[in-house]
Amino acid sequence: MGHRGFLLTAWPWRTSGYLLSTVPVVVVAGLPLALIGLPLLLAASPDAALGERAFLAVLGALLVAGLGPLATIPLARLERQRLRLVDDRPTGSAHRRPPGRDALPWLRTRYTEPVTWRELGYFLLLAATVPVLYTALLTVLIFHLGALTAPLILLGSDGPMALGPVKVSTPAAALPYAVAALVLLPAVPYLLALVAAAQAALARAMLQRGSGERLQAELVEVARSRARLVDAFEAERRRIERDLHDGAQQRLLSLTMKLGLAQMDLPPGSAADTVAGAHQEAKQLMTELRELVHGIHPRVLTDRGLAAALGELADRSPLEVAVEADLPGRLPRHVESTAYFAAAEALTNAAKHSVAVRAGLTARWDDGVLTLEITDDGAGGAEPGHGTGLTGLADRVAVIDGRLLVSSPAGGPTLIRVELPCSPNQPTSA
Repeated sequence: MGHRGFLLTAWPWRTSGYLLSTVPVVVVAGLPLALIGLPLLLAASPDAALGERAFLAVLGALLVAGLGPLATIPLARLERQRLRLVDDRPTGSAHRRPPGRDALPWLRTRYTEPVTWRELGYFLLLAATVPVLYTALLTVLIFHLGALTAPLILLGSDGPMALGPVKVSTPAAALPYAVAALVLLPAVPYLLALVAAAQAALARAMLQRGSGERLQAELVEVARSRARLVDAFEAERRRIERDLHDGAQQRLLSLTMKLGLAQMDLPPGSAADTVAGAHQEAKQLMTELRELVHGIHPRVLTDRGLAAALGELADRSPLEVAVEADLPGRLPRHVESTAYFAAAEALTNAAKHSVAVRAGLTARWDDGVLTLEITDDGAGGAEPGHGTGLTGLADRVAVIDGRLLVSSPAGGPTLIRVELPCSPNQPTSA
């Protein structure tokens, strides 16, 4: 109705189409809801005993709650499409995307969404109010049309004609009513638009997400996007490690062996010394590349899992490290990777900054959470943000919804606890 030149635009026709198309929608929604809620209708019968009425009421409520959404969810999708007739604003789906494609995840998601129950309430409200409201609206329109055409009707009729509470017998008596109806004729499209706008506002309020639901949906999508990024990051690390291990590292190993053989074949002299120097450089480069590959993503973590990788990490550490791992086989790759690098960072900090001699690594999985504890007997004083790498470690743990706890009083000992969520159905024996 806010459009300039409303009567000369397509909006009166669009609002009329919206109201007319409401009738079949209400019929389609009302029939299954009436069948499902038949016990509720029977419970309203005064002839039924009190116990029967209570039983029927409970049964009807359960049926409507259990089966009603199955009827109203597809109709709500249609209703959002119909809103385009009277509302230019976009009306997307208010439902979340189920975590799986099977029926059970879909049902679990839909039946736990507030919008599902608002959709059911919307169609129940529509089924209860539209017959009354549209009957009253139709009565007004019929009366207006009758008043407008009364003089013409009375020209060929001998009897009186009722215009509401008033009866007129001649065209002259009906003429004032026809003039009034003609003057009010432009108001009819506005009346229809007003009813359509009220109905559309109700539909948008009940069928669209509220601000809290939109925020929650955005947070869920952010969490899913972050998980996809973590998986892609870990896959890229494994690819780089594999390419270096199977490509550059193998070629460098071949070069080192050839330089060693050449050194053995050459007689003593400057050429042999040059080859010997190149051989030593190649061996040093081989060692550095091996450490680099191991730092990117250790092969043992990919092949044998977290427990074996923690054992190898302890063997490579300059500290005396005791390892205790109680894990149910393999965990998700991003969890294993995060736990491994958390342990590696903590042991590196203990060796470099705390003058520790001994350390402990404990990993256990319980009730959907992998808990990793790293202790050392160093001087303590480790705090995130003081150049110890704990800030980056905390960020990495937070990416997969984990948390990092640090207890490192001055004088030691230091305890770093990493908790990583891991649902019970994710661990496997492979």
